[in-house]
Amino acid sequence: MSFDPVRLELVKNGIGSVVDEMVLTVVRVAYSSIMKDTMDISSAFCDREGRMIQQGLSLPLHLGSFPDAMDAVRAEFGDRIAPGDVIILNDPYHGGMHLPDIFMFQPIFADDHLLGYGVVVAHHNSVGGRVPGSSAADSTEIFQEGLRIPVVKLYEGGVFNETLQKIIGLNVRIPDVVLGDLQAQVSACRIAERGMLELIGRYGVSELERYFEELLDYSEREARRAIRSIPNGTYRFTDFLDDDGINMDQPVNVCVSIRVEGDEVTVDFDGTSPQVRGAINSTLSFAKSAVYFSIRSIMDSDVPNNSGFMRPIHVVAPPGCLVNPQPPAACAARGVSGFRVIDAMFGALAQAVPEAVRAAGEGGTTSYSIGGYDSEGRFVLFREAVMGAWGAGCNREGIDGVANPAANISNAPVELVENQAPIRVERYELVPDSGGPGKWRGGLSVERQLRFLGKEATLQLRSDRRRHRPYGLAGGGPGAPSDNFLDDGGWGNLPTKFTMPLKNGQAFRHTTAGGGGYGNPLERDPNLVLADVRNGKVSPESAKKDYGVCAEPTPWRVNVQATASLRAGRSSPEPGPSTF
Repeated sequence: MSFDPVRLELVKNGIGSVVDEMVLTVVRVAYSSIMKDTMDISSAFCDREGRMIQQGLSLPLHLGSFPDAMDAVRAEFGDRIAPGDVIILNDPYHGGMHLPDIFMFQPIFADDHLLGYGVVVAHHNSVGGRVPGSSAADSTEIFQEGLRIPVVKLYEGGVFNETLQKIIGLNVRIPDVVLGDLQAQVSACRIAERGMLELIGRYGVSELERYFEELLDYSEREARRAIRSIPNGTYRFTDFLDDDGINMDQPVNVCVSIRVEGDEVTVDFDGTSPQVRGAINSTLSFAKSAVYFSIRSIMDSDVPNNSGFMRPIHVVAPPGCLVNPQPPAACAARGVSGFRVIDAMFGALAQAVPEAVRAAGEGGTTSYSIGGYDSEGRFVLFREAVMGAWGAGCNREGIDGVANPAANISNAPVELVENQAPIRVERYELVPDSGGPGKWRGGLSVERQLRFLGKEATLQLRSDRRRHRPYGLAGGGPGAPSDNFLDDGGWGNLPTKFTMPLKNGQAFRHTTAGGGGYGNPLERDPNLVLADVRNGKVSPESAKKDYGVCAEPTPWRVNVQATASLRAGRSSPEPGPSTF
């Protein structure tokens, strides 16, 4: 059957507008900063068979989670879906990712015909558990992490499930915020229903469903074309997490083997560490998302993120390993493992298509929460994800102070942080000399220092990339390590992952890791080094040490003769060996 490409593009953009508006609706009406400002949300439309037709704005790392979540819904209810139903779940062992991420599904009917589902997943500030914020890395089983919601109906035939609402409200520390955020997700689902019904009115059900098939096939064709551009072979890489939040001296490895055969690729996690005691275990659906994102990143066409794209990509992980844990493994802090899967994927892909990938970035967003009481005795809970930097690539500088490309979320503005919680932000700045040296420099670290002004609280923080720094590529140096400090009458060092009490007047400082560099630093254009020195991104001392460039002030200039002499005496970059 032939398709009108113009009409196909109109349908694609129409569905895209619907799923994008779902996210924007949550941003407009949600209560929590994690949704309104950080935008830790994703949306999608899935057809009646549960196949994802298009993903909306926000987190690429949620790409692979929608199909598994839809499979759980369809397995639970089958044909027992009716107009007015709204279904939710969050249990990682029944279709979810980790407990703070609550999925919501709105079946969309045209008369009595099920067209598909509007789906939105959003990170909630609290779902209960032993630690405010429900994301502590030092939990050891899922029962400590909060309320597990199986596949259940929040609305059935339009009737609200008040019993479920009472159970949720009774098990979280900030029920008004959590229940308000849930209603924001409901509003997004109603937007999906309205938007898709408008498309039905424009194109009709049968034509829309024909175009669903074509969109899936189109994405599959483009995915296969991208895979064919990778030379056949098997590419392996191992990257590391510093620790699991419990065993602080024991690194956790992520091993990937990428086997490319024609237009299909198989990613095998054999050799990855067994599931760990701490809460950094990742569901297989989340690991799949990281794999899909990595392959998607080397594509040169703008195709929808949908289930068709996933058809030629196969993911295998041994049961009971870090990225395919078995219950009751804790997984609230699983985000950092997903980011490390991406770094390992890029490390392997760099062996096959070195000009298509970047060096490692900051290692993933740092997550922290402060839950406690302000000076007037009111309970407050603030949660944020701190963004860092991108690594450099071939003919591409690293990027400073932006979200990891797999996260696509943002740091909360200083004014908002100070307005929502008894916190003073004392530092928020880029860190000089933190980007990995290279012909193309890695992005700089971000430093954030906050002082607690309330009565007492619990501070939870998840970070990484201290002992295992972000790698460089093609001779580039690694990025600077991350770090954590506590001011308690003097600045003392903290682990990468911790939960601790916070008293009035105490401050903590977090520095993200810097991005890795790309290429030999001695080949960097001296004028680019000079610009970095003038902008405060590289010190004159590091310009000499790492790049062999003599930058002199008043006025700023490159001492050409001294630079030539410095570089002539060194044939390889001083920062040490890079990954490749």
